[in-house]
Amino acid sequence: MAFPKPRQDQDEVSILDRIKWWFVYLVVIGGIAGNWYYGDPEKAYFIAPLWRALILVALAIGCVFLLLTTERGRNLWILLRDARSEIRRVIWPTRQETLQTTWIVLILIVIFALILWLLDSGLSFLVQIVIG
Repeated sequence: MAFPKPRQDQDEVSILDRIKWWFVYLVVIGGIAGNWYYGDPEKAYFIAPLWRALILVALAIGCVFLLLTTERGRNLWILLRDARSEIRRVIWPTRQETLQTTWIVLILIVIFALILWLLDSGLSFLVQIVIG
């Protein structure tokens, strides 16, 4: 089975996309380092945990929006949009069907557990007879 060759434009990531990804990497590393650096209550430059959390959330939201402008980000957005439309088309089971299926599964688990217990007990009994 031969795999199709990827298009030339799929192999090449634009310089701007690479810069955006590296910027996000640096922001994540900086956020981790900054949270650690400004988190020590013993030091004079201590920032309250609420403010640190808000800053990190703002940085994360900014990074997500920046990454959505890259080619991979656009592809991810298209995938999520398509997945959402597929979920809307799914016919979900009713409450009664769900409960009936759950009870069937639970009953089968108990039956198989009893079968395994009987096999284990029987084999243990046989081994005790053989060993003495």
